[in-house]
Amino acid sequence: MRSLPAIERFDTGDIRIYRIPVEAFPGNFIAYAFVVLGAGVPTLVDTGSGLGYSNDDLLDGLNALHDNFGEPLALTDIGRIFVTHGHIDHFGGVGFAQERTGAKVGIHRLDRRVLIAYEERVAVATKDLRVYLDRAGVKPSLRDTLMALYGFAKKEFRSVPVDFSLEDEGEIDAFRFYHTPGHCPGQVCIQVGDILLSADHILSRTTPHQSPESITNYTGLGHYFDALTRMERVEGVRLTLGGHEDPIHDLAGRIQEIRASHQRKLSRTLDIITASPQPMTISDISKVMYPDKHAYDVLLALEEVGAHVEYLDEYGYLAVSNLDELEREDNPPLKYALA
Repeated sequence: MRSLPAIERFDTGDIRIYRIPVEAFPGNFIAYAFVVLGAGVPTLVDTGSGLGYSNDDLLDGLNALHDNFGEPLALTDIGRIFVTHGHIDHFGGVGFAQERTGAKVGIHRLDRRVLIAYEERVAVATKDLRVYLDRAGVKPSLRDTLMALYGFAKKEFRSVPVDFSLEDEGEIDAFRFYHTPGHCPGQVCIQVGDILLSADHILSRTTPHQSPESITNYTGLGHYFDALTRMERVEGVRLTLGGHEDPIHDLAGRIQEIRASHQRKLSRTLDIITASPQPMTISDISKVMYPDKHAYDVLLALEEVGAHVEYLDEYGYLAVSNLDELEREDNPPLKYALA
């Protein structure tokens, strides 16, 4: 039986922010959309995935603002949609929402292509992922299984137009945008009064998934660390609401915890390579670090490990040991040892 958290209201001055839960992926994986009232035209931030029950949950949530909270709001009053980043659990319902509201759509320019040329972006990203998995040392049979899992849900979305960009340090009415790449190239955090909508950049319980910049520009651990430092310096944040999980009441403290978690992963990666009698591929390291992962989680583990290996390589802690093989072959697995 499905179970969704309750819709919650958060106030900052005269601005009301409603947090609407949607089941973004089957199995009760919850994402949040936000409706912001009193900050210019009624604004929807993120839309869920458009998969399964997600659109129904979003529509029910929007209707509940009138029916259960007494807001004088019709769907057609929603004048704009801000998409925090180009991951499908946050943008997949944008076409559905735009059709029913007539709202204008905005996203950061580095994720704009995900919306306006979705089919192209998927084709390019799929090719880049395949190259990465070969370079990570994944066996062809597992690689093909992971590629099939990667492409399964991506056939459900179609390109939609984008009307404006969410500019770094830009402001629209009471909204202020901060570009925070790393988890996603065009990720933005949005400050409204003393509330920060942090999307997936900062979450209350988990460290947001990382993937190597060798797959997608402006991802990678280096960009993510820089963006964490930037948000650490933002003043006047009383409450942080992520795109998943619980509200955060100590932004600086949570950023320190996330940074420490990644430092532990970096240290663990070095320890695994140090203990190995021979150089290791990313796949080798992933099997030691995450031995119990299955199905799609195997792909996520390979990307997470790859992001940390890439960071250590960039900063000179690791070196590729099979350069002769790299020179002879088109795309051999890279084998890493301590530098």
